[in-house]
Order: sequence, then C-alpha cells, then structure tokens
Amino acid sequence: APAPPAAPAATLPMLLERRTMNEAIAAQPTPMTATPVTAGVIDDNADFGEYRAFRQRHAQLPVRQRDISERYLLTVHDAAGRVVPDAQVTLHAGGQPRPLWARTDAGGQVWLHPKAVGLNDSVLEVQVRKGAPDGELRGSALLRRGQRDALQVRLDANAPVEGARLDLVFLVDATGSMADEIDKLRSSMQAMADQIGRLPSKPQICFGLVAYRDRGDEFFVRAHDFTNDLGAFQKVLGGLHAGGGGDYPEAMNEALHTAVHRMSWRGQGATRLVVLVADAPPHLDYGQPWYDDDMQGALARGIKLFAVGASGLDRTGEYVFRQMAQYTGGRFVFLTYADARQPSSGPGRETTHDVGNYSVETLDKLVVRLVKEELARRPA
Repeated sequence: APAPPAAPAATLPMLLERRTMNEAIAAQPTPMTATPVTAGVIDDNADFGEYRAFRQRHAQLPVRQRDISERYLLTVHDAAGRVVPDAQVTLHAGGQPRPLWARTDAGGQVWLHPKAVGLNDSVLEVQVRKGAPDGELRGSALLRRGQRDALQVRLDANAPVEGARLDLVFLVDATGSMADEIDKLRSSMQAMADQIGRLPSKPQICFGLVAYRDRGDEFFVRAHDFTNDLGAFQKVLGGLHAGGGGDYPEAMNEALHTAVHRMSWRGQGATRLVVLVADAPPHLDYGQPWYDDDMQGALARGIKLFAVGASGLDRTGEYVFRQMAQYTGGRFVFLTYADARQPSSGPGRETTHDVGNYSVETLDKLVVRLVKEELARRPA
C-alpha cells in the first residue's frame, strides 16, 4: 500500500524557518540554569471511561471534534509470536476510498477509532504490512464492529528484531507568556536528553526541536531538524527564549503540522515521540491545517504525542492536549505546584486541571520514565 499522503507544502505560511543545529547555536544565547519543576501524568486510554466523562463534561468547548466513542486495540505478532513494532496498518471498508492509517507502537499495538475517520460499516478489513530485508511481511483480519474491543493479527513470517532507535521532538510554545516556564524547563529538558541517552536499551537517539509563536512575531514556526549530537541539541535548547504572542491562542496548528510532516523522521523500526510543552490552545479562527488532521497524520506515521500543559493552560487547551495524547497513544502531562492558583509557589502536587488519581514527580524524571517504558516494550 502507498504511504499516506503528506499535506502540500502550500499549507504553511512563508514565515516558516528551518535551521540546522549549528545555525541555531550561533544565533542563540548561552543557556541559564533553572529550578526543576514537578508534573503529573494521566493515561486517558487506561481510564477511558473517565476520559469520555471528561469530554461530556466539557462538550461545549470550541474544539475540533473527532468521534472516539468506539475504539479497538490492535496487536500485531509475527509468525514466532513476537510483537511487531512499526508495522503499517490500514483499516477500511470495501467501498471506502479513505482508510484509517496507523502504525503500531514499540509494543506492537495501536488504538483504532473507526468513527473518527467516518468508517461506519459493520465489518471492516484490517491489513498489516511490515518491511523486512527478505521481503514484505503481511497479515489481515476482519473487524466485526461491537463484538470485541481487541483484535490480533499474525504476520506470515518472522519479523527481524531491530535495535532501539528513538526520534524525539520537543514542540515548544515560545511566546512571551512562556518566559517563566521556559526558564524552568530548560534545565529539565537538557536533563531529559542526557538521561534518555543513558537508558538501558541504549537507543540510537535523534533529537529535534520545533518552536512556535504567532502571526506578526519575530518568527512563526522555527524547526531545528534531527541531530544525534546531544551537545549541539542541548545548546539549542539552552538558547530557547520567549517573546511575542499577544492574544491567548498560538500557532500550534502550524507547528504540529511541521513536527509531523516536515521533520526527517527515520523509517522502519524507529520509535517516534513528540513532547509538546505549551500553555495555550491552537488558533481555531484562521487557516489550516487543523490539529485534529495532524493528530491523525501522527497516528499514520507512528508518532505518539506527550502533551505537557504549562501554567495558565485553560480548559480548551486541556481538552485539545488530551485529544492529541489519547488518539495517538500518548499521555497528558501537566505541571503541578505547591498552590495550583499560584504557579510562582514552586513545585508541589496541586493542579487546576480536571484530572484525578495522578502521580507526581519531577518533569525530567517523568518524561524519561515514559520514554523508558515505551522502549522497554520492544521485542527482546
């Protein structure tokens, strides 16, 4: 099957900047130290009932809706019974020209939401393909709606067991309201990168950065493509500073589109993650692409979104962040404080978000743990 179509280049404004790491290092100031921050995390796929209740409580919010009321967990194994990461999945009906595209995660699994792309037939076909050195592996199954909420597909041969490769993008709101958060998050993100590089799975890591502001600012979306040079990446992160903005929503639509479609994601076998750090929702009053189209694009490319809500993120922003994380199999992460009403109160366990039963730890340890758990699901 052909790859899912990429969005045309014309969908992004001409203000998009793409920089190499060396150019970014030369242009940015020396990083400053910052105090650690604490954060909580929830898994809306693990507590799906509560997530659906959250959506019902806030159904009036101005967001881009996708119907996720029906979902199925697909697991792909090879002929030897091992899980198969990064397998290409299509879900379609006989008369439907637009299937649902997805890729399995490091544990060979993916959540499928037929209604989100308008698939309403009572029986759907699942086709799975996985590239291998000696030819393409294939498998298929029929999904009969409403009979079960999980499905397994076994490929017709053994898949190669590959070493861990990680493509990790930080997607950061760099507007003026993020000044305090960026000061605090700089050192945390640098620590994350260093700790991820020392994980037991010894992943071959490439880091990327997409920073964004809004129309009329010094820059709109600025992308620093992948590098495996940790030192260069840390210097770029250290030079990130806040400025611009004005109104509350920001250019998240365009930035997410850049992260999903414009970065040099590696091919077969890589684990692909985006860590979004922001305190405002996307603009929904102008232009395209929309974030819900690109969360579908992320699913098609096997990219999980871990959305981190900084202080000031309102309920619309929380809704959007949780949408993107749940749909792609990621997590919703949120900064916590000693007093949730006062972000300047320092690290703590409180939050203003509509969440419950969450754990709290420092942000760098939390993100490293999530990455570690993701990579640990790969076949030995």
